Amino acid sequence: MRLSVAFRHAHRSHASIRRSRACVKVPNPEKNRFIHDNIAVSFVSVRKASSTSGTTETVASFKRHPRKNDGPLYGSAVGDIVQRSREELKAIRETNPGITPTLAIIQAGEDDSLLEVNKKMARKIGLNVMQICLPRQCSEEEVIEEILRLNEDSLVHGIFLHLSQSFFSRSVFNAIKPQKDVDGVSDLNVGRVVLGDQRDGFVSPVAGAVLELLARHDAPLVGKMAVLVGVKGPLMVALQFLLQNNGMIVQTCQWSSKHLQKQVMDSDVVVLLDTSHKGLPPTWLRPGVAVINLGSALMEEHGDSWEPRMEAKSDAGVGPLSAALRMQHVVRSSRRWLEEQEYQSWRLRPLKLQPLSPVPSDIEISRAQTPKPISQLAQEIGLLPEELEGYGISKAKVRLSLLNRLQHQPDGKYVLVAGITPTPLGEGKSTVTIGLVQALSAHLKLNSFACLRQPSQGPTFGVKGGAAGGGYAQVIPMEEFNLHLTGDIHAITAANNLVAAAIDARILHEATQSDKALYSRLVPSVNSVRRFSPIQLARLQRLGINKSDPSDLTPQEVSAFVRLDLDPEKITWQRVVDTNDRFLRKITVGQSNTEKGHARQTQFDIAVASEIMAILALTDGLADMRARLGRMVVGSSRNGQPITADDLGVTGALAVLMKDAIKPTLMQTLEGTPVFVHAGPFANIAHGNSSILADKLALKLVGEEGYVVTEAGFGADIGMEKFFNIKCRTSGLRPDVVVLVSTVRALKMHGGGPNVTAGVPLPKEYITENLQLVADGCSNLKKQIQITRLFGVPVVVALNVFKTDTQAEIDLVCRIAEASGASAAVPCHHWSRGGRGSVELAHAVKEVASQENCFQFLYNLQDPIVEKIRTIAQKVYGADDIELSPEAQAKIDYYNQQGFGALPICMAKTHLSLSHMPEKKGVPTGFILPIRDVRASIGAGFIYPLVGTMSTMPGLPTRPCFYDIDLDPVTEEIKGLF
Repeated sequence: MRLSVAFRHAHRSHASIRRSRACVKVPNPEKNRFIHDNIAVSFVSVRKASSTSGTTETVASFKRHPRKNDGPLYGSAVGDIVQRSREELKAIRETNPGITPTLAIIQAGEDDSLLEVNKKMARKIGLNVMQICLPRQCSEEEVIEEILRLNEDSLVHGIFLHLSQSFFSRSVFNAIKPQKDVDGVSDLNVGRVVLGDQRDGFVSPVAGAVLELLARHDAPLVGKMAVLVGVKGPLMVALQFLLQNNGMIVQTCQWSSKHLQKQVMDSDVVVLLDTSHKGLPPTWLRPGVAVINLGSALMEEHGDSWEPRMEAKSDAGVGPLSAALRMQHVVRSSRRWLEEQEYQSWRLRPLKLQPLSPVPSDIEISRAQTPKPISQLAQEIGLLPEELEGYGISKAKVRLSLLNRLQHQPDGKYVLVAGITPTPLGEGKSTVTIGLVQALSAHLKLNSFACLRQPSQGPTFGVKGGAAGGGYAQVIPMEEFNLHLTGDIHAITAANNLVAAAIDARILHEATQSDKALYSRLVPSVNSVRRFSPIQLARLQRLGINKSDPSDLTPQEVSAFVRLDLDPEKITWQRVVDTNDRFLRKITVGQSNTEKGHARQTQFDIAVASEIMAILALTDGLADMRARLGRMVVGSSRNGQPITADDLGVTGALAVLMKDAIKPTLMQTLEGTPVFVHAGPFANIAHGNSSILADKLALKLVGEEGYVVTEAGFGADIGMEKFFNIKCRTSGLRPDVVVLVSTVRALKMHGGGPNVTAGVPLPKEYITENLQLVADGCSNLKKQIQITRLFGVPVVVALNVFKTDTQAEIDLVCRIAEASGASAAVPCHHWSRGGRGSVELAHAVKEVASQENCFQFLYNLQDPIVEKIRTIAQKVYGADDIELSPEAQAKIDYYNQQGFGALPICMAKTHLSLSHMPEKKGVPTGFILPIRDVRASIGAGFIYPLVGTMSTMPGLPTRPCFYDIDLDPVTEEIKGLF
């Protein structure tokens, strides 16, 4: 095997250091002594004079068992270890041919003696050795910094410190990740030796070498007395307990001890570190004693006895033997690392629930349960520590590297939760989603993951309140879930408004500067050198200008490059804020004198309506997200050409703002089961589903027999239709079953029940039995079941039971649902009982998800835009036809001209009715669906027609939820969040 040795300098970047092929060393006039350098062993055979005859006899308690054609003891031991390591490495490479285990040696100064020993041993086995040369006078902090860097390097499998004893502190030792501590110096690895459990750790190679030598003799170790002289630190502890665990009696002693002679004379084995002494007087050594010198004495084997020699072969000694063991540890560390990369079975420990009656408020229930530390939950579901980025103790981001690690792991079952047409009473899709995963994991002991959208603060402080579920089916802590979370929506707001600022600034600068002035500012001279940035070079290529030197452009090319010529009347990009603010629906910007009269009318949207939110929900990684951000169309030029974020030069900055937001946030339910919270597009003005990335991560984590339960916003006609036609097209994922949520009281409203107002007591129709209203309202449930079956996916109806529902009403709904094509219809009591109240639903989902389905899309992407809109209107909403406004028709013609005609459709329509008329409940018929405008989210990848009068900025009601929200200044507890 060829050895590859890479050298790295301190104080340089990690990547550049790895490429360095030479080590610049700091002159070191004084050679430091190293605790593990120049190590030898001697077995001393003491000839004792006979008291009667005066002759001498050889007493050898540790006589080696001779073997045919066997070389020196040391060479034999080293050879055995090397051979075992080779075989183990060969087995590793059979399934991982690209891996080369690497040992990193950190040294201070220019002493390469130990490096050569380890290089030689690594060469024999087939490993890499990496040498990191720090200045001889480096600080402890510099050593620790280098260790921490190596800890995070997945190419390094072992770390060895070749330093003077002044660096050997617990801080330094414990900085080494235990999995890479191949010298066994960290507290965790030493503690494992103390406990006699070394399965997952590493023993000091020096201690292991001593035991290896002693074990290769016929004499048993049990009951033998050993003394450790001058040995300190982790090596002393490792030696002491390693020998004790093998049955020896061990004492420790320093050179200055007054009991040294007695302890040595009483011992069968003497292990000494002789750094400043000349050794032990021969008269102290009892007959047959084995002396192992970890200092500088070298011995050579002769026959059946051990005689002192001043010289020895280079491979004879504890030094080469410990080097061989160190390399063996590196090989095993790489094997363990590979095992960690494989799928890990779950060891989920659910939290116990003790539901109360009457059911307390959501926030009281949330606070009564103590969530598990998020690191514990992550470990239980098979996440690696390096895949987690903690945000406090109860939530964390999960890195996308998980997808690469588990790329060959089969996906679990994919479950979508949708609902009937929503009413102000609420149907409880989030509550059903959480209750279902609590039932699957905490009660049926099946791996399951919930994937939810992050709630907007607009509804949280406006009408709806929190969105963490409710009752005993919640995500906790619910305050953190509903407020800020990990800042994803704030990142979207910042990125969105950066684009808006760039648009107006570019219009101003182009209007007030010549081509030459614009060019000199866009491509400035830095240190007398002008060069294009990468994003500017990309724009030149789109313009057909294949030049890279700014001085080579012609005046015409300069003009084309610097002028976007945005038409202020055709800007489609709006600013956003995550607050319901009706007075931002139409505003004027640029009224200050400094903007030189470049005022224009524009508007604010709610933050979750931003195209960047849709991109976050539909992307499959950083590269894809950056490309999508660059494709976002922000308006048109005066000659009708689309202007993108790439043209503005802002794409890279947007990616930087979104680099953390792309990672899903891990939280937990009341029963300690995992939840991903990621993205939060509205379903009425966007596609209304949580992120593809969250679903994909969860499908890998649950394993082939597990379940991922994701939720689509609003009714099946809105969120579910977009889930199938947009999200599933983009992700390539196919659902196994749809859970359709309904409530008795919502069905009563669809059956003709009176209107309700938030904060006002419910009319008697909703709290007393009324089978006729329920039966009439089931028309909407039938329609939603029919819509689901259009896509070839089986349906399970989950009836979210309230305490005012009667058994007759519950039975009626279930009968009608099953007669209308549902595979099962199940009453659910998770709100009052937690996961136990949804066990029947979990069984139904498990049974139906195991069946084959015939999933299909509703339309072909190559169909004309108008036909795709018509298909949704007629087959999903039940409209007779569509009616396009002249503006809508013009936009469709423009998008076809620009090549956007093959994108899917994302209808922006009221969620309160199957029609465009919010007051029409049940199943409206005989209506024409009006399309007043058509817009394009090219980065997200869909065309969105606006149906009727859709607003992208909600307003606050007369009495918003914020009236009830407050903070206790003493306890810092939040009040009033649902």
